[in-house]
Amino acid sequence: MRTEFERISPAKAGIDPAAIEWLLDRLEEGDGEPHGLMIMRHGKICAEGWWAPYAPGIRHGQQSHSKTYTATAIGIAYTEGILSLEERLVDIFPDRIPEHPSENLKKLRVRDVLCMGCGMDEMPVDSEEWVRDFLAIPVNHEPGTAFMYNTAGSTVLGAIIREKTGLGLQEYLKPRLYDKIGIVSDNHRWLRMSDGIEAGGGGLFCTTEDNLRLMKLYADGGVWDGERILAEDYVRQAVGHQIDSVTQNLLAKDNFLGYGFQIWMCAPKGAYRADGAMGQFTIVIPDKDMIIAINENASGGGGPQRTLDLLWQFLDRIHEDVIPEDPDADTRLKNRLARLSLPRARYMPVSPLTEKINGRKYSLKEGLLPFDPYGFGRQYVNTLTICEMGEFSLDFECDRMILAGGDTRIVFAMDGSRRYNEIGDGLIRQALCSAYFAEEDELVLLVRWIETCNEQKFQFHFCDREIQIKVRGTMMGAEKTLYFTAQS
Repeated sequence: MRTEFERISPAKAGIDPAAIEWLLDRLEEGDGEPHGLMIMRHGKICAEGWWAPYAPGIRHGQQSHSKTYTATAIGIAYTEGILSLEERLVDIFPDRIPEHPSENLKKLRVRDVLCMGCGMDEMPVDSEEWVRDFLAIPVNHEPGTAFMYNTAGSTVLGAIIREKTGLGLQEYLKPRLYDKIGIVSDNHRWLRMSDGIEAGGGGLFCTTEDNLRLMKLYADGGVWDGERILAEDYVRQAVGHQIDSVTQNLLAKDNFLGYGFQIWMCAPKGAYRADGAMGQFTIVIPDKDMIIAINENASGGGGPQRTLDLLWQFLDRIHEDVIPEDPDADTRLKNRLARLSLPRARYMPVSPLTEKINGRKYSLKEGLLPFDPYGFGRQYVNTLTICEMGEFSLDFECDRMILAGGDTRIVFAMDGSRRYNEIGDGLIRQALCSAYFAEEDELVLLVRWIETCNEQKFQFHFCDREIQIKVRGTMMGAEKTLYFTAQS
């Protein structure tokens, strides 16, 4: 049975409602896109809100925030006496090490992998033998001395759990973590490696509150409702400075402050965070007895750091444990948090072209039109479906447009809303779709994959019987251009 957190007013938590309004204003005015926010102080929730169409129970791609869940599995195994942090990987995977392992590889321990101190300068690509490939990477530096952000190493931590217990991360964590701290494990989804193991370095989809509950366990020293889940010394090491950290992104100032066990150190004294790309943060601020969890789409090199900077400024506005109640301010904030929303879809439903292109079928000259839920989906073809079309038709109705190709039929709202679709049959398939005419000869399709940070934008440029389609996404990388021609 899950125990719900107590909800209190910000004033009872010693936070001026105006400070939270200030934070909401700043989050909404930047280039990023906030999706969900929860603030806990003194063990109680004092503010929470989700920007529609996002909602409390909708899974959200966590990217590298997943790493902290994986490290927690290692911490539980350590607490149970199943493994030691000093164990060497050559002893854990004796059948997958190179024939002549280097001296540095022989020294590589579980603790070195936990703190991104593998000593490697590169990572392997996914393959059926990805653990063997990982262990074959040259260990150029003495383990534990040189930081390299190593997502493959984080996933190896999950492989260690499977090697030691015979269980995957989800199976192992459900009775030992999720059920105990109130995480609804049935709502979790994991991308998986080619051998079926969870992609523990970045493949988890879960909720904002799941993340807050996880990090509350660390904030409370590894104890939940009087039961010790993580050993005290493991928590102390996990949230402390284990290795100097660096990053190629000079804008990410908080990534230069040190690293624990799959947990980053932060600018405020004693603060630490679980961190996933594009702004998936759960931050523990011991001096304030506070936890802040946020999911967002903070694209670009400086976007996530901007969010962290805003949060540090927000903390500077909090000084007391209790402040006088202001019922009017509380009501205003409560109403605002209940009505948070992303801007509505653009409304421009008509064009002189509509009659000419309505019902017409088009074929691609080369390549395929991709509907990709994750942007990095080809790495996880065993758990994600990338729906691809070589031909399609466009059918317009008064408030919607239907794009149909092969066995796929996608409905796009053209009334200023977003239409729900399930595209493909993979792990991530929920999409909200809209369309509008940006110009007389340009139709824009937006596919917002509601469980991820990815929104794909398709720009259809019509010229006689030809269509040029530019495809980009928030998690895709380079823009792609495709050419279709009308069938005779």
